[in-house]
Amino acid sequence: MTVIDERTETTASTVPHDRIVDAAYELFASRGVRDVSIDEIVVASGVAKATLYRHFPSKDDLVLAFLAEREARWTFGVVDAGMRARAEKPEERLLAIFDVFHDWFQRDDFEACSFVNVLLELGPGHPAGQASITHLAAIREVVRGLAGEAGLRDPEEFALSWHILMKGSIVQAAEGDALAARRAQGMARTLIEQYR
Repeated sequence: MTVIDERTETTASTVPHDRIVDAAYELFASRGVRDVSIDEIVVASGVAKATLYRHFPSKDDLVLAFLAEREARWTFGVVDAGMRARAEKPEERLLAIFDVFHDWFQRDDFEACSFVNVLLELGPGHPAGQASITHLAAIREVVRGLAGEAGLRDPEEFALSWHILMKGSIVQAAEGDALAARRAQGMARTLIEQYR
C-alpha cells in the first residue's frame, strides 16, 4: 500500500517566491493566520522583507497563496491521491478517505483543516474566508464525483452529508480522539447505504 505524505513533497527551493510560500505554509498550517507575523515569515523564508512584499503585496495575498498551496498539497496531493492509491472502485475510494484521515490523525504534526481554521478565524466575509469556502467546495466536488461514479442517488446531497462526516472527524481528532476517522468511516458506510 502506498502512503502519501505531503511532507515528502516539499523540497528546499532557492526561488524566493517558493521559499516564502513554504515558510508561510508551515507557519499558517500549524498556528493560524493572525498569530503569525510577516517578520516571522521573513526569518523562516530567509528573504528580505522587501522581497516578500514584491511577491506578496499584503499578508492577505500570502494567505491566499497558502490556501492554494494547501489545496494542491493536501486536497489533491494527499487526500485525493491517497484514496485513489488505496482503492479502485468509487465506493471503496470514498471510504478510503477515512483511511487517509486515520493515518493523518496519528501524526504528531496533525494540524486539523486549514480551510476550516482560516474560515473560522477570519470569517466568511474576508477574502481568505471566501477562498476557504471555495477550497472546501473543491473537496465536496471530489466526493460528489465519486458518488456519481458509484451510482449513488443525489450525489450533491450525498456530498454535503459526507463532508459533514469528514469535517466532524477532523474536529473530533483535534479534541484528541485518534480513532475519529474509524468512527466516521462506520457512519459513512451507513450513509452510502442510504443513498444507494
